[in-house]
Amino acid sequence: MSERILIVDDEAAIRDGLELLLERQGYDVRTALDGVSALRECAAFRPDLILLDVMMPGRDGFEVCREIKSNEETRLIPVVLITGLSDKSDRIRGIEAGADDFLSKPIDVSELDARVRSLLRLKAFTDELEHAESVLLALALSIESRDPYTHGHCTRLAEFSARLGERLGLPADDIVALRRAGVVHDIGKVIVPDAVLLKPGPLSAEERHVIKQHAAAGEHICAPLKSFRSVLPIIRHHHERWDGSGYPDGLSGDAIPLLARVLQIADVYDALTTKRPYRGALTQSEAWEILQSEVNRGWWNGNIVREFRSMISMEGSSRPASHDNGSASGKAAARAARQAQKS
Repeated sequence: MSERILIVDDEAAIRDGLELLLERQGYDVRTALDGVSALRECAAFRPDLILLDVMMPGRDGFEVCREIKSNEETRLIPVVLITGLSDKSDRIRGIEAGADDFLSKPIDVSELDARVRSLLRLKAFTDELEHAESVLLALALSIESRDPYTHGHCTRLAEFSARLGERLGLPADDIVALRRAGVVHDIGKVIVPDAVLLKPGPLSAEERHVIKQHAAAGEHICAPLKSFRSVLPIIRHHHERWDGSGYPDGLSGDAIPLLARVLQIADVYDALTTKRPYRGALTQSEAWEILQSEVNRGWWNGNIVREFRSMISMEGSSRPASHDNGSASGKAAARAARQAQKS
């Protein structure tokens, strides 16, 4: 399929000239004459590259570029700003708007060809990366579907973790990492046999050893993706404990990555308030009782647990717990805490 290029310029002669030139080189080309139609075409045409004039009536190229780059659906499309402006400050404005490259008027045909080819190669690499990420996310969800009792866990965990990260004031990149980690954190369970993963009773020492391999295995599976670099520590360390009794590395205190500490609290809470084969879903109050007892035991960071509890209390649970089998308390709640290690 031919690469798609969108040309945006209010001057018909420039639009037509660029369109003719690029179509002769085999590209699929569309044009737009202003910022409003450019955004409309961008959404409908899904171009691989945008050639965007700066000086247009209404919304100028800087504003249009900024909107394209702020939209999650279009932000990875390379944008070349075409300008007759030579002032350094205008170039800086373009960079701040997110432009990937610049072309000066009058346009040099050989320079246009070189920049178009270069940016389309970059877009192809980006598409491959997005495809790889999509495959990993799909794999993680398929692994989750092996266990009907954990249906929706990844989606809930991604949402819980991101909301907690926002509450803690973490930067946007960390929020993205938490959302991704929420989905793929247990991808390493692909190595765990169903007989262990779905076992309704307590795990043997050997079975616990098998389960504990999933954190490092998940890190290994996701490691080739450079875009997942900030996700890897979350995957590997979301079962560490504040007192050093967790796995796989026995990290303790602040040595446990902050994002792993954030995700693990949401992970435990969701496991406790979800129906499992060995018990019914716990109520929120029962889940808080167990989490606090584990804070007292030294397993979790108390400050993060308090922030999470406050968040849930203020916002309300996004998913009411199921009580099909009755709520667990007393010995059942204690058993639930022990079984949560399988989640």
